Amino acid sequence: MGSRETVNKILRLNTRDKTTLLRSSFLAQMGPTAMPAMMEIVTVANFEARDVLFREGEHAEFFYSVLVGYVRLYRLNKDGREADIRICGPGDTFAECLLALGDTYLYNAQAAEPVTLARFDLQRVRQLAEVQPDVAKAVIRCLSNHLLDTMDCIANDRLQTAPQRVASYLLAACNVQDGPASIRLPFQKSLLAGKLGLAPEALSRAFSSLKRIGVSVRGRSIHVTDVSALKQI
Repeated sequence: MGSRETVNKILRLNTRDKTTLLRSSFLAQMGPTAMPAMMEIVTVANFEARDVLFREGEHAEFFYSVLVGYVRLYRLNKDGREADIRICGPGDTFAECLLALGDTYLYNAQAAEPVTLARFDLQRVRQLAEVQPDVAKAVIRCLSNHLLDTMDCIANDRLQTAPQRVASYLLAACNVQDGPASIRLPFQKSLLAGKLGLAPEALSRAFSSLKRIGVSVRGRSIHVTDVSALKQI
């Protein structure tokens, strides 16, 4: 694993990053009073691929919103085995649960590739939530969305085979209802495995089983011969 980089705390949001942040689930529905207050306390941090943002059990100062790139959240067992919890991409927020749960990180976070993150000071946001109802509502909304996503993930783990999980992901990424489709993964296949709750070798076996219905993989590029056939998996 990489080590944490020294962070430039005075970076400012460019237009693209500000747009991504304002569309994030945390900020998107804030009103005209709460929004400027949140934007005043945001700082921007850059990390290189494989940099560790924080480790489970460390003192927590910030929660984050992804502006560019992907971050993997994961846990380690005593033998050093890793289990991905979530893959966060642009617009996703993570560690905001600590606004209500305490002052130590509950999992590890690592940059899967070069990333740009918006950081929010936990203590200052807690103070804002006391006087700005929109901030408190945003926290509740984010945590509710995470709960629903987790429930869907558990259901998929129990109800779908590995090929079915991969097929569901590909169907969601397709922009056609039938016929052929081409998809380019936004991240490495190892991240897709973690996102789907699969070991990398299980993902490879799932793709192999989908070859019979015309799914071919070359690097991050995936071609589906017939979307209708994929729906029948």
